[in-house]
Formats: sequence, C-alpha cells, structure tokens
Amino acid sequence: MSNMSLIKNKSPEPNDIYTVSRLNREVRSVLEDVFPTIWVQGEISNLAEPASGHIYFTLKDNNAQVRCAMFKNRQSGVRFKPENGMQVVARANIGIYEGRGEYQLIIESLEPAGAGQLRIAFEALKQKLLIEGLFAEEHKKPLPRFPEAIGIITSATSAAVQDILSILKRRYPFGNVIVYPVPVQGEGAAIKIAAAIELAEQRNECDVLILSRGGGSLEDLWSFNEEIVARAIFATSIPIVSGVGHEIDFTIADFVADQRAPTPSAAAELTSPNMIEMVTKFKQYEEKLIRCQKQTINHLRQHIAYLSVKVPHPKQHLIELMQRTDEYSIRLRHQIESILFNKKIIFSSSLSKINTLNPVHKVSRQLEKVNQIRTQFKQSMRLILEKSNNNISRLNHMLNTVSPISTLDRGYAIVTNTKTNLIVTGAKELSRGDKLRIKFSAAEVNSIVDEIHEN
Repeated sequence: MSNMSLIKNKSPEPNDIYTVSRLNREVRSVLEDVFPTIWVQGEISNLAEPASGHIYFTLKDNNAQVRCAMFKNRQSGVRFKPENGMQVVARANIGIYEGRGEYQLIIESLEPAGAGQLRIAFEALKQKLLIEGLFAEEHKKPLPRFPEAIGIITSATSAAVQDILSILKRRYPFGNVIVYPVPVQGEGAAIKIAAAIELAEQRNECDVLILSRGGGSLEDLWSFNEEIVARAIFATSIPIVSGVGHEIDFTIADFVADQRAPTPSAAAELTSPNMIEMVTKFKQYEEKLIRCQKQTINHLRQHIAYLSVKVPHPKQHLIELMQRTDEYSIRLRHQIESILFNKKIIFSSSLSKINTLNPVHKVSRQLEKVNQIRTQFKQSMRLILEKSNNNISRLNHMLNTVSPISTLDRGYAIVTNTKTNLIVTGAKELSRGDKLRIKFSAAEVNSIVDEIHEN
C-alpha cells in the first residue's frame, strides 16, 4: 500500500497538529514514493545560473509551469547550452522544496525536444531488448585470436574506415580485410546495415565483423539504435565488435554486440593481434630457449663425464672375467692331474696285487674293472670339460648382459626428463607435456609426452 493510500485511510488525531516543516517533509516523502523517474517536455523560462554551477529554471507549456533544478554534477552529459524559450525533454524526479512548500523537478538529464524523443525511444528499446535477453553475457561470442578475414561494415568514404584499414595494415598485415559498404546515417540506413550483417553471415567469409561509424549526435547515430540492426547482430554466428561514435557514445548495437570498442580505431585493435609485438616476443622466447638448451647440454656433458669416472668401462670388466676364467681353467687342470695321479697309484697297486696273486680269472676281472674305470674316467673328464665350457659361456653371456652398450644394441633406450635431467624409470614419473630426451645406441631423440597409457 502506497503512502498516498495510507494518508487517505488515516484518520486525523484531534491533538495531532502538523507543523509546516513536518507537513512539507511528509508531502515530499509521498511525492517521491508515488512518482518514479519521469520524462517531461516543455519550454525553458526564467533560467538562472548562479556561481554555484547549479541551474534553475521554469518548465512550462501553454497552460501550466513547474519549477526545476539541475545540480552541477548532472550537467556533464548535457551537450547543449540551455536557453530561455528552448523546447526540451527532461528526465526528472519529483520532489518538494520544503523552504517554500513548492514541488519541483530535480533534473537528471536534459535533451533538446527532438533528441529527447529519441532518448525516450532509446531507453524503451533498450529495456525491451534487455528483458528479452539480447544483452546477456551467455550469448556473447569470443573473438578469434588470429582471424583469417576481418569484415568491416561502415561507410566506404568515411574517415573511420580509413583509420581501421591503416591500423589493420600496421598491426596485422597477414589478415584479409573485406569491406561491406553501407550508409550509416539517414533514412533506410538501418535496413542496409542489417542486410550487410546478413550478407556476411550467408557468405561465411569473415571470422569477425567490425560495425563502425564516427562520432556524432544521438540523431546522427540513430541507425545503430534501430531494432532491426540489434536483432541482426544477435542472430549472426560471426563475432561482432561495435565501434560506433566516441567513447561517451552508447548505442543499442554496443549492448547487443559481442564486444564494444570506444572508437572505430579501438575496434580495429581489438580484432587484430599486434604482429610486431608477437614477433618480438617470439625472438625473446627463441633466445631463452637457446640459452636453456645450451645449459642442458653443458649439464649433460658434466653428467656423462661424472658417469664415465664412476662407472668402469665394460672392457675392464671383460678383462677381469677372462682372468677368472683362466684361473678356473688352471684349477680344473690341476684337479684332473691329481685325479689321474691317484688313479695311476691305484692302478699300480692293483696291478701289483694281480702279479702277486696271478690267478687268471682275477686278472681278467681286474682288467675289466680297469676298463670300466677308464671309461668312467673318460666320461668324467668329458663331463668336467663340458661343464667348464658351459661355465665359460655363461660368464660371457652375463658379461654381455650387464654391458650397457649391449643393452642399447638390443633395442633399449635411456629416457631422461629434460626439465629435471633425471633418468625416467616408469610412466608414473611423467606428466602430459613433459619434454624427454631418448638415447639409443647410435643417436638421441627429443620428444614431448602427449598421452600416457599405463599397463
């Protein structure tokens, strides 16, 4: 329930006597609550401009008048000098000047009568499209970083298009530029601007569009405040940058576009990367990369030198194994000679017994035993030799197995993380994007981890 209704329904108390100040204060509160911000049209009269910077005047028509006050902080947006007799449209709040008990308008903005009507239409369309969601951030499309083709919708003879072309040529000479010439002011301009946007959509030849016009009055920029242009911008799949007017100028196209630029020149900068700066950065990155590579190479050289001192050469290990083999061979020969000597002693003893006893059958049996012993001896010798050869082969195989060169020759490789300079022993030590150096038997390869599949 409004304050007006409360006052109407409130019964006066016999002893409740209003002071003039209280009355004016409560009337002011009612007026401010009942009336929102409104638009009022009338003629300026009794204009006063005191040293404070505020201005006071009367707004009148043929039958009535109302006092107005416009404070200094609200005058920055006024693009004309108010004068007596001028027809204007004011955006104002209703209040009361308690000192005189007079209601007045507190002016928020002021436009000439014609421009004022345009401002009212602007605010109405802005509110309508806002409610429909045409300004919503979720509908804004990102601008391409490196567009192949940049479209410009503007007047072919304007200074704005020349500024845009000059900036694009300087900043981004590799991009193609397509100009869609349209009138940007006057009757039918909005229809042609919307048609140019639809044409660019149909041709599908641009990665981004610049909607551009130089500065001017609200009436001059009105083509970009038409609903047909706003809906064409919203409907296209091509990202659009609006660079209309000067920094203080706002149009409906600015709110619907994917990005607003304060000026046409700024729109050109938003849609084009600065290749000069990028080339400079690339050179800096190249120099930094070269320095890092040199440091890595020096570090690896130092590490290899350290390993060469710490890890013995495989040849030395081979020599040691050969010496051990020779020692085993000498021991084996001595053992065989010892066995033969013992067998000879036994044989001589047996023979002596045989000669002593001299029974023919015992001699025969002993001879058979001797032959058996001789056969066993030969078999034992053969087995001993085979075992020795097997041991020698096994030792040679072990030597080849432990040799790092032999390992690399069999298709293995040493993988090193170039960032940490540590040898990688498992996939868990790696992350996507890590740089690796892979050493084979006869070459080295640098690579980058793209995917990791664990077994």
